[in-house]
Amino acid sequence: MQLQRQLFRERRTAAGPVLEPLTPAKPLRVGEVLVVRLTLRTDRTLEYVHLKDQRAAGLELISQVSGYRYQGGLGYYESPRDAATNFFMGELPKGTHVFEYRLRAAQSGDFSGGLSQIQCLYASEFTSHSAGQRLQIGSN
Repeated sequence: MQLQRQLFRERRTAAGPVLEPLTPAKPLRVGEVLVVRLTLRTDRTLEYVHLKDQRAAGLELISQVSGYRYQGGLGYYESPRDAATNFFMGELPKGTHVFEYRLRAAQSGDFSGGLSQIQCLYASEFTSHSAGQRLQIGSN
Protein backbone atom coordinates (compact mmCIF):
# COMPACT_ATOMS: atom_id res chain seq x y z
CA MET A 1 0.00 0.00 0.00
CA GLN A 2 1.09 3.55 -0.75
CA LEU A 3 -0.57 6.59 0.79
CA GLN A 4 0.01 10.14 -0.42
CA ARG A 5 -1.41 13.33 1.15
CA GLN A 6 -1.69 16.58 -0.82
CA LEU A 7 -2.98 19.99 0.31
CA PHE A 8 -4.67 22.48 -2.03
CA ARG A 9 -6.10 25.98 -1.69
CA GLU A 10 -9.59 26.27 -3.17
CA ARG A 11 -10.17 29.46 -5.15
CA ARG A 12 -13.60 30.51 -6.41
CA THR A 13 -13.61 31.72 -10.02
CA ALA A 14 -16.32 32.54 -12.55
CA ALA A 15 -15.70 29.12 -14.14
CA GLY A 16 -16.07 27.34 -10.77
CA PRO A 17 -13.72 26.26 -7.98
CA VAL A 18 -10.02 25.84 -8.83
CA LEU A 19 -7.49 23.92 -6.72
CA GLU A 20 -3.97 25.35 -6.32
CA PRO A 21 -1.21 23.36 -4.57
CA LEU A 22 -0.02 25.00 -1.34
CA THR A 23 3.54 26.35 -1.46
CA PRO A 24 5.73 27.79 1.31
CA ALA A 25 6.01 31.02 -0.72
CA LYS A 26 2.23 31.56 -0.62
CA PRO A 27 0.77 30.30 2.68
CA LEU A 28 -2.89 29.72 3.39
CA ARG A 29 -4.76 32.71 4.87
CA VAL A 30 -7.35 32.73 7.66
CA GLY A 31 -10.79 32.17 6.11
CA GLU A 32 -9.53 30.34 3.02
CA VAL A 33 -10.62 26.80 2.17
CA LEU A 34 -8.10 23.95 2.22
CA VAL A 35 -8.79 20.73 0.30
CA VAL A 36 -7.07 17.58 1.59
CA ARG A 37 -6.56 14.90 -1.07
CA LEU A 38 -5.54 11.41 0.04
CA THR A 39 -4.40 9.09 -2.76
CA LEU A 40 -4.24 5.41 -1.87
CA ARG A 41 -2.71 2.75 -4.10
CA THR A 42 -3.02 -0.94 -3.26
CA ASP A 43 -1.87 -3.99 -5.20
CA ARG A 44 -4.49 -6.32 -3.69
CA THR A 45 -8.06 -6.28 -2.41
CA LEU A 46 -8.21 -5.64 1.33
CA GLU A 47 -10.96 -6.04 3.93
CA TYR A 48 -11.85 -4.02 7.05
CA VAL A 49 -9.62 -1.03 6.38
CA HIS A 50 -9.28 2.11 8.54
CA LEU A 51 -7.82 5.33 7.06
CA LYS A 52 -7.13 8.12 9.57
CA ASP A 53 -6.12 11.62 8.48
CA GLN A 54 -4.89 13.92 11.26
CA ARG A 55 -5.22 17.65 10.76
CA ALA A 56 -3.49 20.79 11.96
CA ALA A 57 -4.87 22.65 14.99
CA GLY A 58 -5.57 25.85 13.02
CA LEU A 59 -8.17 24.19 10.76
CA GLU A 60 -11.91 23.64 11.20
CA LEU A 61 -14.17 21.17 9.40
CA ILE A 62 -16.63 22.55 6.86
CA SER A 63 -18.78 19.41 6.76
CA GLN A 64 -19.16 17.85 10.21
CA VAL A 65 -21.66 15.15 9.31
CA SER A 66 -20.69 11.49 9.54
CA GLY A 67 -22.16 9.15 7.00
CA TYR A 68 -21.83 6.52 4.34
CA ARG A 69 -20.32 7.80 1.06
CA TYR A 70 -20.03 6.24 -2.38
CA GLN A 71 -17.61 7.40 -5.07
CA GLY A 72 -15.85 5.75 -7.97
CA GLY A 73 -17.16 2.27 -7.16
CA LEU A 74 -16.04 2.42 -3.53
CA GLY A 75 -18.38 2.61 -0.55
CA TYR A 76 -17.01 3.84 2.78
CA TYR A 77 -18.09 5.43 6.06
CA GLU A 78 -16.63 8.89 6.75
CA SER A 79 -16.42 10.05 10.37
CA PRO A 80 -15.04 13.58 10.97
CA ARG A 81 -13.77 14.21 14.52
CA ASP A 82 -11.98 17.01 16.40
CA ALA A 83 -8.41 16.02 15.57
CA ALA A 84 -8.81 13.72 12.56
CA THR A 85 -11.14 12.43 9.87
CA ASN A 86 -11.64 8.65 9.75
CA PHE A 87 -12.63 6.52 6.76
CA PHE A 88 -13.82 2.93 7.28
CA MET A 89 -14.09 0.45 4.40
CA GLY A 90 -15.48 -3.07 4.59
CA GLU A 91 -13.75 -3.92 1.33
CA LEU A 92 -11.07 -1.93 -0.51
CA PRO A 93 -10.62 -3.12 -4.11
CA LYS A 94 -7.22 -3.33 -5.77
CA GLY A 95 -6.23 -0.08 -7.53
CA THR A 96 -6.01 3.65 -6.89
CA HIS A 97 -8.56 5.45 -4.71
CA VAL A 98 -8.84 9.17 -3.97
CA PHE A 99 -10.49 10.68 -0.88
CA GLU A 100 -11.05 14.44 -0.53
CA TYR A 101 -12.52 16.69 2.10
CA ARG A 102 -12.57 20.43 2.82
CA LEU A 103 -11.39 22.46 5.80
CA ARG A 104 -11.35 26.18 6.61
CA ALA A 105 -8.31 27.99 8.02
CA ALA A 106 -9.44 29.40 11.38
CA GLN A 107 -6.26 30.55 13.15
CA SER A 108 -2.94 31.94 11.97
CA GLY A 109 0.34 30.29 12.92
CA ASP A 110 2.79 27.53 12.09
CA PHE A 111 1.19 24.13 12.71
CA SER A 112 2.14 20.48 12.48
CA GLY A 113 -0.17 19.12 9.80
CA GLY A 114 -0.13 15.59 11.12
CA LEU A 115 0.00 12.55 8.90
CA SER A 116 -2.31 10.00 7.38
CA GLN A 117 -2.32 6.33 8.36
CA ILE A 118 -4.02 3.31 6.84
CA GLN A 119 -4.25 -0.17 8.30
CA CYS A 120 -6.23 -3.36 7.93
CA LEU A 121 -8.02 -3.84 11.24
CA TYR A 122 -7.57 -7.63 11.38
CA ALA A 123 -4.26 -7.88 9.51
CA SER A 124 -2.08 -5.17 11.01
CA GLU A 125 0.90 -6.09 8.82
CA PHE A 126 -0.91 -4.29 5.98
CA THR A 127 -0.24 -0.69 6.93
CA SER A 128 1.15 2.53 5.46
CA HIS A 129 1.39 6.22 6.29
CA SER A 130 2.03 9.50 4.53
CA ALA A 131 4.78 11.98 5.30
CA GLY A 132 4.14 14.60 7.97
CA GLN A 133 3.79 18.23 6.88
CA ARG A 134 4.04 21.72 8.36
CA LEU A 135 1.19 24.11 7.61
CA GLN A 136 1.63 27.88 7.63
CA ILE A 137 -1.53 29.96 8.01
CA GLY A 138 -1.15 33.72 7.68
CA SER A 139 -3.48 36.38 9.02
CA ASN A 140 -5.52 38.59 6.71
